[in-house]
Amino acid sequence: MSSDSGTEIGAGRRIPMIDPERLSDSQQVVYDKIVSGARGVIVGPLRVALHSPELADRWQSLGEFLRFNTTLPKVVSELAIIVTGRYWNSQVEWSIHAGIALDCGVPEEVVEAIRRAEAPVFDDPAHALVYEFTRSLLEFGQVDDDVYQALYNLTDEHFLIELTALVGYYSLVAMTLNVHRVPLPENLSARGLDLPESGALMHPARLPACKPAQFSDKEN
Repeated sequence: MSSDSGTEIGAGRRIPMIDPERLSDSQQVVYDKIVSGARGVIVGPLRVALHSPELADRWQSLGEFLRFNTTLPKVVSELAIIVTGRYWNSQVEWSIHAGIALDCGVPEEVVEAIRRAEAPVFDDPAHALVYEFTRSLLEFGQVDDDVYQALYNLTDEHFLIELTALVGYYSLVAMTLNVHRVPLPENLSARGLDLPESGALMHPARLPACKPAQFSDKEN
């Protein structure tokens, strides 16, 4: 078995992370798929999802596609992921993907503005639209017609479908990381979120609208 069945849940404790040395046969099959795939290691929500091997198997397949194999440019994917992680106040999701976002070309000042829940300024209008699409989808469960149409005009159906799925998937990831209190991996370089350490419940971070740099207030 992967955990002690008599573990008491309470007083701030949550379910244990999966121990790779104590896997059931069904967990081992899924574990081997994950570590032999694009991830290479067990990190994030899969550290608890493996308590349900069938769920973890379907999860890892969808997650591998959305993270590594969509048609979305990596800079777009990582921008949408950090907006999602910030919205849900997910320290783990943010801390992992903020560093990846920087490596993929999201400007440092944009990452920092999102971290602080301030309005980022984009030089690229397409990235501004991705931010607005993601921010609106998270806050309202819907996207304004103008934002949708503008992003569609720059991309295509494939882009919009995959972006929507990415935001939904990383919302699932953020919720799982938060509710089961999955700990941070080691050796992260990105600056974390300024969140209270008490574990008190928080409303999602209400992220402000942005404008592309060429349409900023200073030019109006």
